[in-house]
Amino acid sequence: MLDLAKLAGQIPGISQHFKQEVNASKQRVAKASYLLDEIKDRQEQLIEVHKEWHDRFIFSAAVPLEPIDTRIPISAAPYTHSVFATDGSQIAPSHHEIAYCYLINVGRVMLHYGQNLHPLLDSIPAVYYKAEDIYVSKQWGIKVEEWMGYRRTVLEAQMLSEMAYRWVKPPGAHHEPNLALVDGSLIYWFIDSLPAEAKEQILPPIQAAWEQLRRAKIPLVGYISASRSTESINFLRLQACPHLTPNCTINCGDSGEEAAPCRVIDPLRDASLWGFLLSPGERGPLWQSYLRILDSYEPQQRIYFCYLHVGTEIARIEIPAWVAEDKELFDRSLAIILGQVSKGYGYPVSLAEAHNQAVIRSADRTRFFALLEQQMIKAGMHNVATSYKEARKRGSIA
Repeated sequence: MLDLAKLAGQIPGISQHFKQEVNASKQRVAKASYLLDEIKDRQEQLIEVHKEWHDRFIFSAAVPLEPIDTRIPISAAPYTHSVFATDGSQIAPSHHEIAYCYLINVGRVMLHYGQNLHPLLDSIPAVYYKAEDIYVSKQWGIKVEEWMGYRRTVLEAQMLSEMAYRWVKPPGAHHEPNLALVDGSLIYWFIDSLPAEAKEQILPPIQAAWEQLRRAKIPLVGYISASRSTESINFLRLQACPHLTPNCTINCGDSGEEAAPCRVIDPLRDASLWGFLLSPGERGPLWQSYLRILDSYEPQQRIYFCYLHVGTEIARIEIPAWVAEDKELFDRSLAIILGQVSKGYGYPVSLAEAHNQAVIRSADRTRFFALLEQQMIKAGMHNVATSYKEARKRGSIA
């Protein structure tokens, strides 16, 4: 139990610290705005510098594909459209439960506007209990809990693609504007360090699902709330670099990134800068990400992004190359996203509902293991029970 009386004495110090951080952040934003003004006249030159030297940077910088001072107001969403979204949750395996297995639950949402059609709101559970499911990742030194998270990401992409593709492809299907939404980034940087064999189990199925969406011309968008990315901020570091050439490995290799002289606005985040520059309903310039994991992506699936002021926050919007290259598709996708945020009172309603469908509550977990226990007893198994440790944690005798 948390002792709030003992905690109360620490609160004033925390609030004072964050007050100082707010003031410091304003100063960093002012410096960043100054760098942006300097970049306007030499943006193409800096892009060429990035092209020549980015493989020797000690940071990852995105490249703007539009003038860096771009501010574009987003139009209203089309009256008739459909939105598809998925999100996942899981029950992690535990040796203290009656069976060592894990469950992934993917929530699915299909919302139709201006069509007088019923929505789809459901979830699809999948239980993994066989040795080849549980222990396959150990050959690569990956923990079961970590592998479960990767499997969840694959299932979310596959179910999103399948749901949307089935909607638009049958004879007589609806071909109004559509949008497939993902909660979070489309850049799966976390698999960059995986062995090649493990990566082959994760990335190709996701890319295949995205390809199915591309063939159906259903734009895919990753919506990132409270992004902590610095990819666009890092492009400003090229302007702040005091060296003749930005060869970080030679110029700053000994001191390391922490002491790099180009970090004049660190630790400012992209969202903080664009929150100062954008008005509600506006987007900033389109950027191409150069994170290393994207070298493993198919060319049409490489990720681009922009920042969008949705009214309540600055959201990072990620799209694959084939969406970025179709201006009409891109603009319409942003319009639908703004509509989704408005309907969801600050967050896309389809993603919020997909989460609600996916979430596994404590009571759901209890019922799952109770059902499993019943079936194991019915199958003739004896001494089916949780460990003494788990049993004592679920109740108190004090």
